[in-house]
Amino acid sequence: MTLRTAYLATALLTASFAVPAMAQQAAPAAAAKVNVTVGATVMDTKGATVGTVSSVSGDTAVIDTGSVKASVPTSSFAQGDKGLLFGMSKTELEGAAKGAAVSQQQQFLASLKPGTAVSDQNGGAVGTIEAVEGDMVTVATPKVKAKLPASAIAPGPNGAVIGMTQAQLEEAAKGGTPPTG
Repeated sequence: MTLRTAYLATALLTASFAVPAMAQQAAPAAAAKVNVTVGATVMDTKGATVGTVSSVSGDTAVIDTGSVKASVPTSSFAQGDKGLLFGMSKTELEGAAKGAAVSQQQQFLASLKPGTAVSDQNGGAVGTIEAVEGDMVTVATPKVKAKLPASAIAPGPNGAVIGMTQAQLEEAAKGGTPPTG
């Protein structure tokens, strides 16, 4: 199994929404530990820039490519002459991260069920999901029921989140203007 194949398999099995892509298999035990620091340049094995390390927390580093931020184990890096080496190109990492994010969103939307609490982006209660019908989700507040496209609902720290407060959703539903968010 190549390092890239191992990465893709790992990304598909362990991706999380908050962190769009998980990285490659750990480097062999005999490899020296690499010092992964914020701001370090990340290069692919051909010498092309992948991105920079935007944060490090424990054994996880976030690579910022400019288009995506992908969390990878620090053991995925090797030390190169011009920076950290990583086993995927920028295009490959971005594709894997975006694919993982889409898959996670699909899994999240499939998990929505009647009775699921919905909040706004600040954690304020909006209502509950009353029905899920295809690509539409009915959110019930104390005053109205509003049909929203499923794509308007995202996972948040405490469950389902929409980009409107309860008052904004109720106003939009009463006015006949489809809510956005």
